Amino acid sequence: MSERRACELMGVPRSTCRYRPRGERDGELRAALRAVALERPRFGYRRLWILLGRQGWSVNRKRVYRLYREEGLAMRRRKRKRVAVERLPLSAPTRPDEVWTMDFTHDALVSGRKFRTLNLMDGYTREALAIEADTSLPGVRVVRVLERLRQERGVPAGIQVDNGPEFVSQVVDQWAYEQGVTLHFIRPGKPTDNGRIESFNGKFRDECLNQFWFVNLLEARERIEAWRQDYNQVRPHSSLGYQTPAEFAGKLAAAQGCGKDAPWKPWKTPKAEFSPVPTALGNPAQSAGFPLSHSPGDGGSPSATLEVNQKLIL
Repeated sequence: MSERRACELMGVPRSTCRYRPRGERDGELRAALRAVALERPRFGYRRLWILLGRQGWSVNRKRVYRLYREEGLAMRRRKRKRVAVERLPLSAPTRPDEVWTMDFTHDALVSGRKFRTLNLMDGYTREALAIEADTSLPGVRVVRVLERLRQERGVPAGIQVDNGPEFVSQVVDQWAYEQGVTLHFIRPGKPTDNGRIESFNGKFRDECLNQFWFVNLLEARERIEAWRQDYNQVRPHSSLGYQTPAEFAGKLAAAQGCGKDAPWKPWKTPKAEFSPVPTALGNPAQSAGFPLSHSPGDGGSPSATLEVNQKLIL
């Protein structure tokens, strides 16, 4: 009996009968995936898929996921028990430089010496504006970093911070008053009220601090700055449609008539009113006898004791 007749009786297409497996075709893709995963050990398969696409691989995401699982590249995560509580919605910024957020993280050198980092990011473009590393970061150093950013891109409408002593200090309050910046304090003991910087801190620790042993502070600063540049210009950000923060900010700048390839410039639109999560306990520093985040035109004036030594700042 001929093949045509047999396939007709069985209801099987002749192409199915003649099919022969082609063998392994994923060798080069596997090697490329392993190389990217080795360079970025804390990236999931989605971000690895984006990076493979940048290298010229036109491949389906599900195929990358299959190879990702077969190669054993998935990183196990410890699940934490969570208590079901009511979450208050965060006010999302609507433009660049509307809200900055900042917070501290901690780490140690190989010798065991502790150091801290001051992390600042734009709440809208997700750009990591600065990461300052040192063994001591008092309020004067915070103002120095803010002043440097003011000269580079201007000032935001508001800055969202926790109730740490550096942020409620007189020098930070004085700088905010002089620049017309409102300091928004989250509720004490509620870091989720400042969720954007907390999410950034988690990525920073997972992809940078936990990946290296720092011999000295100079090496720590160099590696941290290299990671910040990589975060802004290379790392795909899921909340931005897997664009990099620099790419997202560049498109916004182009939409404002700054040119397609022009560097980022601060927006000159009027500062919008930012509504933080309400704090039932009020300003944590009011009991000290001085108000934080004065608003220009409110009839008040800062005390003479709040004068900042400009030489220390600049």
